[in-house]
Amino acid sequence: MKIRIGYELVFNCPQPTPMILMLKVHSTRVADLLVPDHVVADPPIPISDFHDSYGNRCSRLVAPAGTLRLSTDAVINDSGLPDAMNLQARKTPVEQLPGETLQYLLGSRYCATDPLVDTAWRLFGNHVTGWSQVQAICDYVHHHIEFGYQYARNTKTAWEVFQDKQGVCRDYAHLAITLCRCLNIPARYCTGYLGDIGMPPPYAEMDFAAWFEAYLDGRWYAFDPRNNTRRIGRILIARGRDATDVAISTAFGPNSLDYFKVHTGEIRES
Repeated sequence: MKIRIGYELVFNCPQPTPMILMLKVHSTRVADLLVPDHVVADPPIPISDFHDSYGNRCSRLVAPAGTLRLSTDAVINDSGLPDAMNLQARKTPVEQLPGETLQYLLGSRYCATDPLVDTAWRLFGNHVTGWSQVQAICDYVHHHIEFGYQYARNTKTAWEVFQDKQGVCRDYAHLAITLCRCLNIPARYCTGYLGDIGMPPPYAEMDFAAWFEAYLDGRWYAFDPRNNTRRIGRILIARGRDATDVAISTAFGPNSLDYFKVHTGEIRES
């Protein structure tokens, strides 16, 4: 399956402003790109790329004073299969976890574990460990939170989401990640493209999506508490401890995002 992906962002900066962007398909999917996802700037400016410690492909630039338009229009090859599922996947004891997974057991900026550890064990401690326990967390978060863009706030933590019961997809992911970590299941935050392939209409306005990955039985599996179903065409851009590590743009100066549009969809062969 071929999927067309891309975005258009318009920033306005009152002065030259350094920026770090995380808008490119993750390094693990680069080989699948049929048309590369170069960042195109208008007006043209120098852009350099680097990889961060999570394997994310990052770009850095200095936005000029005034308006800066950033865009890409890429094509990627995808299996066309739903997210992997393994109902028999077991929870790995902490002492047997690979060293690189241990950081995803710890609290982070948006996913502080201390306020929710008692709640996590009370709600899910009696579930069969492994896949069913993580799915029980996703079921709970899916029904616990009311979705709405008006509830978005870039400072909202998992604890606040748990109390407010309102949020956007990143808040669903943050709460589920925190509950997993409280139960000693490594969990990491993911962001990327997720279209409506295989889903019935009506279709919502396209946006970058947030989900998470849990480490079970020797590998990472994608879970999506916002949609709470296995989906087709999930294209990873970045992963990290929480949204702190995967912001689409980090600006080191005043700026405004004046326009934002994302597209993703299957290219149907004629």
